Amino acid sequence: MEINRPDFIGEIKTSLRNNPVTAIMGPRQCGKTTLARSIAQSTESSIFDLEDPTDFDLLSENPKIVLQQQKGLVILDEIQRIPELFPLLRVLADETESPRKFLILGSASPELIQKSSESLAGRIGYIHLTGFKLNEVGTENMEKLWYKGGFPRSYLTINDRQSFLWRENFIQTFLERDISNYGFNIPAVTLRRFWLMLAHYHGQVWNGAEFARSMGVSEPTAKRYLDILTGTFMIRQLHPWYENLKKRQVKSPKIYIRDSGILHALLSLEGNKIFNHVKAGASWEGFIIEQLLQQLKSRDYFFWRTHSGSELDLLILKNGKRFGFEIKLSESPKVTRSIHSVIENLRLDELYLVYRGKRDIKLDDKIYALPAKNITSHKF
Repeated sequence: MEINRPDFIGEIKTSLRNNPVTAIMGPRQCGKTTLARSIAQSTESSIFDLEDPTDFDLLSENPKIVLQQQKGLVILDEIQRIPELFPLLRVLADETESPRKFLILGSASPELIQKSSESLAGRIGYIHLTGFKLNEVGTENMEKLWYKGGFPRSYLTINDRQSFLWRENFIQTFLERDISNYGFNIPAVTLRRFWLMLAHYHGQVWNGAEFARSMGVSEPTAKRYLDILTGTFMIRQLHPWYENLKKRQVKSPKIYIRDSGILHALLSLEGNKIFNHVKAGASWEGFIIEQLLQQLKSRDYFFWRTHSGSELDLLILKNGKRFGFEIKLSESPKVTRSIHSVIENLRLDELYLVYRGKRDIKLDDKIYALPAKNITSHKF
């Protein structure tokens, strides 16, 4: 079984036309190499895999000589292994009538690499690749995507057991090999314990002091662990929206494991066993947030919460409008007094109650019930 990814392929091709360098950023095993090789088949290209010792040594010792000889599309896979290449890419990108374009693939964010955004400003386009998303697998497979997560090798397994084992192996490899390859000297057992704690805090507001006490480390160290997992696309920090309202507002981020399948593996839950777990609602919330962010494609997204208890799961700003989302695992949407308060306080244009039911209907002024399976077809 193959899953077509036309949206991402279109984004990559558009970026290649408009920029001398295009970066596909995303977690390991999310399909970056597969997409890059697919695009390479239709044009003159050369591929350097920096996890291959031969390619790594070649570009470590003679990068300028090697890359200047290439023509067409030059693909550099796992670019974070040699961050010193970024200043060179800037020089090559600025060549007059250059015979080449670069497609770089990375499993660590530009902020974590700290080289690409500084060296290639104005020359690089970023594509943020995820695992499979709802419009790629079909809405009829929504719960399967939720249980297994979007990593291709997890989703495409023939049964829940194989999927679960793949995710456990992924976590182990990530901790024992990948983290050190990114240049971080953190014991695997320490980071695994921290990651497991995050799984139990999934969907809650970050409390650095509490994590530091539990781990026996300083708050800056706990925050560093969080930023590393965020920068390697394992964690999403959903930052709060706050403005000059007459209410005390929460100003720390909410923490989510980005892939629901990885969350379930950390919680030792196979298949649909998540339904009986205390984190079921939070897991569903994180899963739907990821689908909404992929669908609306806005960089301006937040949650909102006051110390008095008013809150909104997700606020997205797009095209001058404010869209609010409340996410529920239930099959029946309910309009509460607090929802009207949120609309008024945040001046929302529309508020959606995203739920597991079937009816896509307007419930009140500015309030809509949106079945989760309709996220991909709804016109926001």
